[in-house]
Amino acid sequence: MLSGRRIGFLGAGNMAEALIRGLLASHLVDAGSILVSDVRAERLQYFRERYSLKSFEDNCSLVAACDILLLAVKPQNMREVLREIKGALRSDQTLISIAAGTPTALIIEELQREARVVRVMPNTPALVLVGASALCLSPHATPEDLEVAKSIFSSVGKVAVVEEALMDAVTAVSGSGPAYVFLAMEALREAGMHLGLPAEVAQLLVVQTFLGAARMVDLTGEDPRTLRERVSSPGGTTLAGLKVLEERDFRGILQEAAEAAAHRSQELAR
Repeated sequence: MLSGRRIGFLGAGNMAEALIRGLLASHLVDAGSILVSDVRAERLQYFRERYSLKSFEDNCSLVAACDILLLAVKPQNMREVLREIKGALRSDQTLISIAAGTPTALIIEELQREARVVRVMPNTPALVLVGASALCLSPHATPEDLEVAKSIFSSVGKVAVVEEALMDAVTAVSGSGPAYVFLAMEALREAGMHLGLPAEVAQLLVVQTFLGAARMVDLTGEDPRTLRERVSSPGGTTLAGLKVLEERDFRGILQEAAEAAAHRSQELAR
């Protein structure tokens, strides 16, 4: 699917680097097939030295040289960049946008053509190759474009395909979700320290507990509710802790947090 095709990254931030690292580690492409551009000369030098990639200081030159273009710029810079490159685009190119809150309609409007756009919402665990990415297609994207995007983002984790109307929900759950988990980890680590555990022991136990719980759900395929009930023995310690969480409406708090994030995503899109 990707063999023999040149992949251009317009923007060389952390997510672009994660994707490049994933593509190289999975041997889907070699370094000679990956191109990158950025406004920061020192960042381009880093990519040349670290990954042996060809770099461009001019975005239009990058666009002209690639078959697959990843738009990895900040959302607030997207309109300016699209206006800059629209004359260099070809009709046979796949465009993949990872700009949060940027609808495919905006990209097509700015490019003034029936561009083959795939919109993707990745999340930060992609930086360690265990990300969750959701993809949606513009009206002009083809099944081949979808497979191209799935191949790229599968190299840094797992992929789901959704309708674009659901991308705000994706942002709320998997896009912002790692921050909710980090907060829960902070709180549980601090609780352990308050109960007397050394900081490094509390950190180890919390990290491994979150890793193990997620792995159990993933490997067993069982519903989290089922696994929770299985470790909640009547009259036991776990049930005592869960009782406090239920009384404080832990479930409702998470739902409100996700709804607030989705609402903010909608505002940014406007």
